Amino acid sequence: MKLVRSLMLLLCLSIVIAACGGEATPTAVTAPTTAAATPTTASAAEATATVEVTAIAEVSPTVPTTTTTEPAGGSLVVYSGRSESLVAPLLELFTQETGIAVEVRYGDTAEMAAQILEEGDNSPADVFFGQDAGALGALSDRFVQLDRSLLNLVDPRFVSSEGTWVGASGRARVLVYNTDVLTSTDLPASILDLTKPEWKGRVAWAPTNGSLQAFVTALRVSQGEDMAKQWLEGMIANDVKVYESNSAIVKAVASGEVDTGLVNHYYLFALKKEQPDAKAANHYFGNGDIGSLVNVAGVGVLKTAKNPEAAQTFANYLLSDGAQLYFADKTNEYPLVAGIITNPAIKPLGEIITPNIDLSNLKDLQGTLELLQDVGAIQ
Repeated sequence: MKLVRSLMLLLCLSIVIAACGGEATPTAVTAPTTAAATPTTASAAEATATVEVTAIAEVSPTVPTTTTTEPAGGSLVVYSGRSESLVAPLLELFTQETGIAVEVRYGDTAEMAAQILEEGDNSPADVFFGQDAGALGALSDRFVQLDRSLLNLVDPRFVSSEGTWVGASGRARVLVYNTDVLTSTDLPASILDLTKPEWKGRVAWAPTNGSLQAFVTALRVSQGEDMAKQWLEGMIANDVKVYESNSAIVKAVASGEVDTGLVNHYYLFALKKEQPDAKAANHYFGNGDIGSLVNVAGVGVLKTAKNPEAAQTFANYLLSDGAQLYFADKTNEYPLVAGIITNPAIKPLGEIITPNIDLSNLKDLQGTLELLQDVGAIQ
């Protein structure tokens, strides 16, 4: 009955989110098929969408904003590294389901994590809803141990190895490409190949964006500092095109402004909502390549939480059927609890051969920022 109520609330809020819209060579490991079951098989090289999806707004590193739901029963302070336009309807559902009022502070995920660290024991935050594993990992020492029953709902690949945070939704890194210019057979097997001469001036990235920075952190962890620096310098020397956001890259690729771009998988489907015939598709790198990293948005409960029971309820809610359906239907991310049906146009999570990397090790964002500055990718 609870799931039915969640689905009805989700349907009622679909208009809300639409109005609001506008994060050494590795051993190959296949993500478990139970993590996101889907009744379709997608091409390993591309997955083009024709279904309607909700547009996704990116977080920009601005001054955090605060919103509060109407009190009902209990309260909770959430620091969110996920954008308000993306998750506010979900938090509204949480309040309606549980009667717990939510005060949310929104901002860039790295900045919100840094704010919690700076505030120390005086932080008003009860939970951190982070955009990526790097930001969650940076706060690992500030989080309590989550219940094993909750952690067991998600494949260990998407859970803190220390049990302090759990992934709620997944986002795959892809190379979006213009289908008028390229076919799937033209595309490289490895992201490391993008520094080759044939890709000169044909690739876009967003180095100030958290998702690209999280990838660079993974590159440092899996390939070593020297290789990561060499790849970044190679991309710059190969005239990589710089954009401010993933969504800007996808639009540029579809319009023919640039041939390819490094983004998260779901931005293509936001564009397809606006332009169903957009000439763009996603390419997934194969064979456990670091370019096929699947990162997570997730949650951790602060040791200093003033409302620990409400915080635990929120963490549990993000892995409920209703919330997992929200991620699958409204944001086109990968739900991480087994049995949730996803957009059939998206390559199933179980078919992505991900790099063998512990997401808990992606916490050194500062080192990544220093490297990006050192090579001149960011100021």
